[in-house]
Amino acid sequence: MRPTFKIIKKDKKSKARAGIIKTPHGEIETPIFIPVGTQGTVKAVSPRDLKEMGAQIVLANTYHLHLRPGEDLIQKFGGLAKFMGWEDGPHFAKTSRGRPTMTDSGGFQVFSLGVGKMGGGVKFLKEEISNLKYQISNIEEARPRLNKITEEGVTFQSHIDGSSHKLTPESSIKIQEKLGADLIVAFDDLESPKYSFEETKKSLELTNRWELRSKKAHKRKDQLLYGVTHGGPFRDLRELSAKFVDENFDAIGMGGAHLSKKNLYEVVSWTTDIVSDEKPRHLLGIGEVDDIFEIIQRGVDTFDCVIPTRIGRTGFFFVFPPKGTVKNRFRTDIDKPNFRTDPKPLDLNCKCYACQNFSRAYIHHLFRSKELLSYHLLSLHNVRFLINLTKQIRKAILEDKFQNLKKDWIG
Repeated sequence: MRPTFKIIKKDKKSKARAGIIKTPHGEIETPIFIPVGTQGTVKAVSPRDLKEMGAQIVLANTYHLHLRPGEDLIQKFGGLAKFMGWEDGPHFAKTSRGRPTMTDSGGFQVFSLGVGKMGGGVKFLKEEISNLKYQISNIEEARPRLNKITEEGVTFQSHIDGSSHKLTPESSIKIQEKLGADLIVAFDDLESPKYSFEETKKSLELTNRWELRSKKAHKRKDQLLYGVTHGGPFRDLRELSAKFVDENFDAIGMGGAHLSKKNLYEVVSWTTDIVSDEKPRHLLGIGEVDDIFEIIQRGVDTFDCVIPTRIGRTGFFFVFPPKGTVKNRFRTDIDKPNFRTDPKPLDLNCKCYACQNFSRAYIHHLFRSKELLSYHLLSLHNVRFLINLTKQIRKAILEDKFQNLKKDWIG
């Protein structure tokens, strides 16, 4: 079965839309937040938890799974969904089938985990990329390693054992085909936020060549291949990239460097103004509440981010309005002293397992004691929060109430 996308309803006052992506492993109702399971697991959250909270798809990382445990082993176990227990029924039941999954190309991690060097001698460090709040969410913690970027691809050292590897458009696609995800991403170059217009243009041209090679290498008809737009903060390049990807791919991914929230929203608008309306659009690395409303309003269908589990492991949890606001980023810290004796749940409006069964005082105690259960409960709550939010947004679009819901949340 070839994956397809259909728009069900459009908002009358914006580019927001509700749709359905049909895949061999099930349907995905959009717009939707996709939890990130980098190494075949959403950190501190089980597949059973994800199913109970209504998650429809999980994203994993090609780079990490290639290094460990390897795409051949995952293929032997029936593909990514089966390997990680992301299934409709019990793992060992004959009737059980995997649920929808997505994999990225691995390019972002290869570049962001080390020092990149292009043919023209331009260098950029991990620290430069880390200054971008819209990109840091997908950077895994590791010591910088030397990367070499050439026309052929990227030669890099594993952050695990220092061994040398090469990733090319062809090998990235081959890995993703073996992983067996429903939605996959073409191999692309990551421009530095410090690039000039000419340097960004050179990076974009390399991305275009790599993406065409990715498309040529892709043989599986049951996978939907996303081309990725780039061009940094420059409108001319973003528009050129949007036209290129739209002409060559059936699905639109949006990536690259953004300098601010304003620039992020501009980039999304420039892109969705150009690409075909009937193609699904995915924005890489977005998970802040205000950003979610703004990008959906501009026509984004799916997006992923590690924010809910990452902040959960540091003690932060999302809160609904009116406690949650743009000013406090809809979150608070369980480590605050006033939570020590607080009998209330994390959020009175939440129906997750953590909020239905435990007090803030107990979770505060767990976190102060460095108990693993605290990371699980906070992460579970946060992932469900974003999934529930996007379900509310979808419902509002279907009922012509999107603008009202947005006003209620972010004004």
